[in-house]
Amino acid sequence: MREYSPLDHFLSHTERSARAMFAVFGMTPDTKAVAEDTLSASDKKTSARLMRVNHAGEVAAQGLYHGQAFTARDENVKQQMQACAQEEQAHLDWCEERLTELEDHPSTLTLAWYLGSYAIGTAVGLLGDEWSLGFVSETEKQVVQHLDRHLRRLPDQDKKSREILLRMREDEARHDKSAQDAGAREVPGPACHAMRAVSKIMTTTAYWV
Repeated sequence: MREYSPLDHFLSHTERSARAMFAVFGMTPDTKAVAEDTLSASDKKTSARLMRVNHAGEVAAQGLYHGQAFTARDENVKQQMQACAQEEQAHLDWCEERLTELEDHPSTLTLAWYLGSYAIGTAVGLLGDEWSLGFVSETEKQVVQHLDRHLRRLPDQDKKSREILLRMREDEARHDKSAQDAGAREVPGPACHAMRAVSKIMTTTAYWV
């Protein structure tokens, strides 16, 4: 079996980061069979803004997972973070494609969302793998709640966006469970509130820009 050098790991890490920041398509979303209903101009704008927020969230998820994988101490935890990041990349691609169909664009602050999240993920990873897994678990719980709110806000006619968010929700809930099964520590209440506050700033900003 080939042994990878530090340069190999760096190049692989850089490639994954570039894919997240510039949304290079790597997986084709399987929502083609979902019927596309005609949306009013108002509904189309609402859907686009919600999908822009979700796109920004997936960029942030990439940053978090990449940062945590970079500082993970146990190889199994590192691989788990990388596997989750790969699934999040699929979500990112789906959101990107849906935004194009809705004739809209990703947040203009995409680079900031990625780099800020990468810094947070790296810092959390340095606390140790159990805390890092706990951060994943809590993050995914909050993401599921966020997706539930967006599912309620989506126009009824936008079945395609709804299908995308439902698929994403299923994966996020599974990531939460996987982190718990791997030995996640429970994140203290004040840290959970801080995470929600940071998420609120990002989602509110991405809704508009």
